[in-house]
Amino acid sequence: MIVLVAVAIWIALWALNVRLARAARLGWLVPVLFGVAVLVLWEGVVRGFGISPIILPAPSQVGATFAAETETLWLDFTQTVVKGAFTGFAIGTVAAFVVAIAMDRSPFLQRGLLPIGNFVAALPIVGIAPILVGWFGFDWQSKAAVVVVMVFFPMLVNTVAGLKDTTAMQRDLMRTYGASYGETLLKLRLPAAMPFIFNGLKIGTTLALIGAIVAEYFGSPTRGMGFRISTEVGRLNIDMVWAEIAVAALAGSILYGAMVLIERRVTFWHPSQR
Repeated sequence: MIVLVAVAIWIALWALNVRLARAARLGWLVPVLFGVAVLVLWEGVVRGFGISPIILPAPSQVGATFAAETETLWLDFTQTVVKGAFTGFAIGTVAAFVVAIAMDRSPFLQRGLLPIGNFVAALPIVGIAPILVGWFGFDWQSKAAVVVVMVFFPMLVNTVAGLKDTTAMQRDLMRTYGASYGETLLKLRLPAAMPFIFNGLKIGTTLALIGAIVAEYFGSPTRGMGFRISTEVGRLNIDMVWAEIAVAALAGSILYGAMVLIERRVTFWHPSQR
């Protein structure tokens, strides 16, 4: 009976989403209602089929754990996201941007560094994380180092590609005006590269969280999202694991959404934003 009710609610919300998708002003409600529908169906399936919470806890149970363990979740969030992921993301993206400018200025660096960057990007995180933990210690610094390695190459490649996204006629026109390299960079090439740069930033937001959480599996103090997930899995406390996953998903969505909003403000003139 519970499953039938959940399916009926799912169908009703699906039909409502179809109608809302046609209304431009209410389009933001579509993902919200879709998420609610998924949670309702999830709850109905778990309760209707009597699935053990060790295998799959119900959303209501995860929510209760979330409310009861708010302090622990906040400490883990601060350790993993604020200290590890955000710091590594900031260092990695800024370093990649600076290196991309240097590579654009020097074809020698471009031919030499891109293959090396490609090689580093292909290294598995489970291989480099233990090494960086040994170098930088068990605290958040080693997690930030892993994040730097993960976000550096996507940001570098996108920035280099964006700096090339101008036509020969545009560059010739700047030379005709007597513009220097710096003036051409600031007034023509960087504005044209902004969509590519923000693509690198948006990719980096997800990679930063993944890198910080996975790195904590190889050594961390008694706090952090990766540490908590591995510990609670061993204790079969799966509802706490799902609560940590929910925090990671919310943090990733907020970071990605922030980048999208900033991109719209900066590249309002670009055809993709019209």
